[in-house]
Amino acid sequence: MGQPRPARNQSAWWRSAVIYQVYVRSFADGDGDGTGDLAGVRARLPYLAELGVDALWFNPWYLSPLADGGYDVADYRAIDPAFGTLAEAEKLIAEARELGIRTLVDIVPNHVSDQHPWFRAALAGGPERDLFHFRPGRGEHGELPPNDWPSQFAGSAEPVWTRLPDGDWYLHLFTPEQPDLNWAHPAVRQEHEEILRFWFERGVAGVRIDSAALLAKDPDLPDFVEGRDPNPYVDRDELHDIYRSWRAVADAYDGIFVGEVWLPDSERFARYLRPDELHTAFNFSFLSCPWDAGRLRTSIDETLAEHASVGAPATWVLCNHDVTRTVTRYGRTDTGFDFTAKAFGTPTDLALGTRRARAAALLSLALPGSVYVYQGEELGLPEVELPLDSIQDPMHFRSGGTDPGRDGCRVPLPWAADAPYAGFGGDPWLPQPADWPAYAADRQVEDPTSMLSLYRAALRARRTEPGFGDGPLNWLPAPEGVLAFARTDGLLCVVNLADGPVELPVHSELLLGSAPLDADGFLPSDTAVWLRA
Repeated sequence: MGQPRPARNQSAWWRSAVIYQVYVRSFADGDGDGTGDLAGVRARLPYLAELGVDALWFNPWYLSPLADGGYDVADYRAIDPAFGTLAEAEKLIAEARELGIRTLVDIVPNHVSDQHPWFRAALAGGPERDLFHFRPGRGEHGELPPNDWPSQFAGSAEPVWTRLPDGDWYLHLFTPEQPDLNWAHPAVRQEHEEILRFWFERGVAGVRIDSAALLAKDPDLPDFVEGRDPNPYVDRDELHDIYRSWRAVADAYDGIFVGEVWLPDSERFARYLRPDELHTAFNFSFLSCPWDAGRLRTSIDETLAEHASVGAPATWVLCNHDVTRTVTRYGRTDTGFDFTAKAFGTPTDLALGTRRARAAALLSLALPGSVYVYQGEELGLPEVELPLDSIQDPMHFRSGGTDPGRDGCRVPLPWAADAPYAGFGGDPWLPQPADWPAYAADRQVEDPTSMLSLYRAALRARRTEPGFGDGPLNWLPAPEGVLAFARTDGLLCVVNLADGPVELPVHSELLLGSAPLDADGFLPSDTAVWLRA
């Protein structure tokens, strides 16, 4: 299985951790049916241990009709049969922990599946209707939705209300298969606290909270007015009482939370990270920032400042299961295009994108705090433009076909170049492109210049060098277009985003580079290095 690695700073491991995101359906297929599963993950635990990650974050693995990639949960205490069983999940958690790797699970508290027992009982007219948002419609015959709230799916013009045969409407900020829960009802709060205890008792170290700022709604459900404060369904003050209750549960198990919190107001964002609420929250400012030195430095400075106000560690992430893969984003040659959005036929220079993605990996891993790595980023996978008849993401269909959806970053991983389906297992649920074997892990392991080798070396250095991880950052003087900063113990990071090569600081030792220095010992464009002063 591999050898366990000593974890540093055990009591506050999450402040410096490298956490690997596992989208189970696309990670590894252990039973050959074309869908990734827990058996596949368990078989690849030695790979993850060799990579050097501290924890795994699993996207929802619960029983689900998969109307939205598992974010429509029918039963939080059961593993979806496509992935395995609860007993297998418990074994995976235990086996990973033996290798020094913790586990985080995903909780989706804003909504459940329309196949959840509560909602099925609500449709039958039971008292469970009070657990959701059922309302009569507007108009002479109730034919109009109760309000005009916009969908949470980008580009979707579809309503967030669905009418039932009895005339009532129910709220779903996402798809109709994901009815929103009524968090003003005590049974909803009690159930979720019990779900947290269920998974903490099975050994998970933490919980990622999906759409963490959306749970509470204005009880009057008023129409949406741009700029109205407070918003009727985003970042309401009632949320903080919910998360203080959750924190008490987590503290009893020494567990941690990371929240998916998209908020433009840094002061409002920081409130979720107060010492009695969430431990960390995702940093979407950094993820969505283009390859520009000034904008990246601003994002880093603002992130560190808003976290410092509440004593919380920052998080850094380049990609996840919802956004275009890093290599493709950084390789876009249409500079007027929205950096994070999905699109068909976007001009891309993959060689340029790969070079920048390698540099960005060293940048993110050198910053103070914790880092999330989405599966396949360590292989340098690009976004896949899938055939239209292969797309399954509801975002594509709800946009009327104008948005390609998120499946392009969810294509099953390539493990073995010479094996069928690049070693993933059976015929994958999303088709792999013809060049996928070139990115296979077994091929990259043998290549010291590969993306995988770079990630392994970077994570090894990050683990052994106490100057990395949580702690201070001091910017250094640098030419325009260059980011240079110092960590503790004499560690330096220099990233060249300028058009030409730049000279490195004198009296410094090269620890690791995203690409070789040029013949004069200068740092080429789109390259990062770690140095010791």
